[in-house]
Amino acid sequence: MRADSPVRSRSWWRGRAPLVPAFALILVIGAADFVNGPMVHLGPLFSVATATTACFAGPSEVAIIGMVAITSYVVVGVSETWRGVAEYEMQLSSLIMIMGVMMFVSALRQRNRRELTIVRSVAETAQRVLMRPLPVRLGPLRIASLYLTAEQEARIGGDLFGAARIVGGTRLIIGDVRGKGLAAVDTAALVVGAFWAAAHQRSPLCELLTFLDGAAAVEPTSCDDPGWAERFVTAAVLDIPDEEPRVHVANRGHPPPLLLARGKVTELAAGRPAPPLGLGDLAPVEAEVDTFPFGHGDVLFLYTDGVIEARDVAGEFYPLQERLRRWREDDPERLVERLHEDLCAYTDERLDDDVAIIAVRRAPA
Repeated sequence: MRADSPVRSRSWWRGRAPLVPAFALILVIGAADFVNGPMVHLGPLFSVATATTACFAGPSEVAIIGMVAITSYVVVGVSETWRGVAEYEMQLSSLIMIMGVMMFVSALRQRNRRELTIVRSVAETAQRVLMRPLPVRLGPLRIASLYLTAEQEARIGGDLFGAARIVGGTRLIIGDVRGKGLAAVDTAALVVGAFWAAAHQRSPLCELLTFLDGAAAVEPTSCDDPGWAERFVTAAVLDIPDEEPRVHVANRGHPPPLLLARGKVTELAAGRPAPPLGLGDLAPVEAEVDTFPFGHGDVLFLYTDGVIEARDVAGEFYPLQERLRRWREDDPERLVERLHEDLCAYTDERLDDDVAIIAVRRAPA
């Protein structure tokens, strides 16, 4: 005997442990039938074990339970002298037919599960390509990020973020496409792709915003949404110099970044409000860029409106600034993890909109 046979045996039984309730049900039905005698016939209930097994097991497991149920029915019928009775033969035929149907249903369910697994794998790969996880370190900056979709089955939504190293600094973008569905995903991919393509080539922030404006205005390939022409993208693009304790922000209709410094939470609001990206002629001639202090040990917190518009069961909005002020967390990774847990608990894990978060800390000198 091979040395690994006991291990394989244990693995086989562990994989079929969910069948134990079905075996127990067959045993209970058979015992009850024997106790009640020929006046009360419970044999047809054996089909329940086969039907319930098909809900969670594969066709081979359904066949095992079905054969055990049929065998038990035959034993009960013989013991109660039902053989030759038309009702007995009809019920036995029904059990066999039910087993066949349940095997087919189980095989179909397994095939659909495999297809769903493949689709989810493709979606996760697409998310990694379109929405690359941000590096934990870029120059003097430590970065943590989080991306959540409102649709639990989806892996990609209409929010976007990205980061790129440029000469003498780091460039970041966070944004939110108006609307949902494939057209929103398409637009998000266009904008973040344009950011990656142009972040290194267009040094002035105003030139980069002009380029992103054009990308956001491109008609999406998935334009089954009749309102695609009204689609726009709120975004904030940031330049963080390596050697200067400041951050340059171009905000196009996006929730303002928050600065966590010396126990205070400060909104980095735009001096002159500007319309979102992708509005064509409504876009400003030149991007308005604001400059704010961002010293060593400070934390920048970027987010989409899915965070501040999240609601609890009473309909109250998530108090983001209050939470950040209370926690006084200066480690980006711990801050993002803590907010993720708190946001899920606050909304009972029911998000109405996608969520994107970036926390950036300038390392102490």
